[in-house]
Amino acid sequence: MDRPPLVVPAGDNTARPDAQARLQRVLQKLIARRGGQRLHHATVAVASADGSLRWSAAAGAADEAGPPDPGRPFFIASVTKRFIVTLLLQAHERGEVDLAAPITGVLPPDVTTGLHTLRGTDHTPAVTVRHLATHTSGLPDHFERRSDGPSLYSRLAAGQDTSWSFEDMIRTTREQQRGHFAPQDLSASRQKARYSDTGFQLLIRILETVTGQDFAGLLAERITGPAGLHHTWHPGHSPAPRHGAAPGHGAAGPHLTGDDPAPPPTTICAGRHPVNLGSLIASSNDLISTTGDLLRFQRALRRGDLFRSTRTAALLTERRNRLRNIPVLRYGMGTMIFRTVIPVAGRLRAVTLVGHSGATGSWLFSCPELGVDLAGTVDQAGGRNAQSLPFRVMARCLAAWSG
Repeated sequence: MDRPPLVVPAGDNTARPDAQARLQRVLQKLIARRGGQRLHHATVAVASADGSLRWSAAAGAADEAGPPDPGRPFFIASVTKRFIVTLLLQAHERGEVDLAAPITGVLPPDVTTGLHTLRGTDHTPAVTVRHLATHTSGLPDHFERRSDGPSLYSRLAAGQDTSWSFEDMIRTTREQQRGHFAPQDLSASRQKARYSDTGFQLLIRILETVTGQDFAGLLAERITGPAGLHHTWHPGHSPAPRHGAAPGHGAAGPHLTGDDPAPPPTTICAGRHPVNLGSLIASSNDLISTTGDLLRFQRALRRGDLFRSTRTAALLTERRNRLRNIPVLRYGMGTMIFRTVIPVAGRLRAVTLVGHSGATGSWLFSCPELGVDLAGTVDQAGGRNAQSLPFRVMARCLAAWSG
């Protein structure tokens, strides 16, 4: 008989005791589930919109760093797109980048020429910065199928480490993939949309070009420093200095204080088996963070604290186009929108989740109807289970939180 999974709650949880008990059962069932792919570990956090009520815990097997710890950093995968789009809108406010500008006016010809070719026509000159941020350019996703071998998604799902450069990505897009549709008319009420990681890698390069700073430096100067995200960093760089930060969930995450050295990130696994994806993580441009930092970032983003104008945050959800390659999701600007139904007080209630998930089963969302923020990870090496599981977990957490 399997031993029950070890569940370690944060020491500073402030949610109602009955809600904490229900949430812990959700986490226990998640790790102990018999059907489908078994999980090695998971980290889950839920908080009220103002952060005054919160619960977080980690569950699963120990690794070389010790037992599960809700304060451990983890690879957030495409949750990073929320950080990228924040930097983009900040640059827009500062006049550094025009969202309507063609990318050919910002990036050099060796990057843009022939990048978006469809039926013999190069559509790249029609692609704007806003197209990239809203997945309406029609560009292929360099993680998806290519002509010379398996996709990066299939390598990730198999736990196979690999690396690539920006130049490799451009070459793959130009020579081994093709566009899906022409850049959309953004003045229309609806657009075709198709998720493309390539578009966001181009946004990073655009931000670096117009500001003269690298991605890691921009993050530290404009987001992680001002928002006090002391345990969020770009792979290959060190976490930002943490002098004088207050202990606790709100500042640095459960079990971490501002002066604590960041422990090693949790291990990504294929089912219950750890895999080494260090090169893939370093190549992805995606970040390492904690649930505490992510929830703090989500509050700051939702309140507009990271922007000069309170109206800027509304751009994140000004569009809600259905993603052709993930049809259960709608997409704004660096923002996923997901509708689901949960039991609340004995009745079914439709709710909305606004935020972003990642291919390794990471998530960061808000539920505006219930005034709740959610963050976490199951640290799985891709596959449909890793991509869909966060949405099921969040629905169960919302039901448990609401009673």
